[in-house]
Amino acid sequence: MTAKILDGKAPAARIFDGIRKAVEVSPVRPGLAVIQVGVDPASSVYVNMKERRCVECGILSRVYRLPQETTQAELLDLIRQLNGDSAIHGILVQSPLPGQIDEHAVIDVISPDKDADCFHPYNVGRLVSGNPSVLPCTPAGAMQMLKYHGISAAGRRALVVGRSNIVGKPLGLLLLAANATVGWAHSQTRDLGALCREADLLFVAVGKPGFVTADMVREGAVVVDVGINRIAQADGYTLVGDVDYQAVAEKASWITPVPGGVGAMTIAMLLENCLRLAGIRLP
Repeated sequence: MTAKILDGKAPAARIFDGIRKAVEVSPVRPGLAVIQVGVDPASSVYVNMKERRCVECGILSRVYRLPQETTQAELLDLIRQLNGDSAIHGILVQSPLPGQIDEHAVIDVISPDKDADCFHPYNVGRLVSGNPSVLPCTPAGAMQMLKYHGISAAGRRALVVGRSNIVGKPLGLLLLAANATVGWAHSQTRDLGALCREADLLFVAVGKPGFVTADMVREGAVVVDVGINRIAQADGYTLVGDVDYQAVAEKASWITPVPGGVGAMTIAMLLENCLRLAGIRLP
């Protein structure tokens, strides 16, 4: 068996097209503010991609690139200003943040009504209760990929390897809402391989290159690799996932590539959240 490619580029392109059309006919121009503190290279690439996609879709984009030594008070003051700015409907603070800044304090000060990442405790609570106003971008992107490719989670055993607030925890909640039977695993899980082999749908988000190997995967499973790891090479770097792609592709029925998989969907879902926060109906 050789797995089919669970591509993220095609569904992302469809979402961007829908966003563009919705913005064209809307009386309100949605606005997204992205704040980056410091000069982390990977973050800079990601912020630039967000800015470019906003421009392509007709969304007002404001990018604030703050110096590494920015204080927490200065960052919080900027966020409060954006909370009161009627032209801005979504606010995102790019991770990672310098050590002098408390990430929880940053998340708490963003207005829930402008929380483009779905990180604020109020919006997380709405997600847990089954009544979300916005969705966490990367987990929602993974679910949209399944939908696009005609893969149903209903009634199937799903395992999420990873328990971060950004991906692992919310992804499990979205799978539960899609009627999957959900489990979580992590670095302290005993006999992880045996647990992975029970999963019909295996989602991996641990931040370790090649962490899931072929012997950990059930024959015919759907494998969604959320990891993006930069591996240094003589001529620069390459991107790889958390799954040993070549070996696992020989056992899985579907597998996501890295890059070109879930990562391609994350920005699409971010912009969709921005439209929702602006009150714009999506097609």
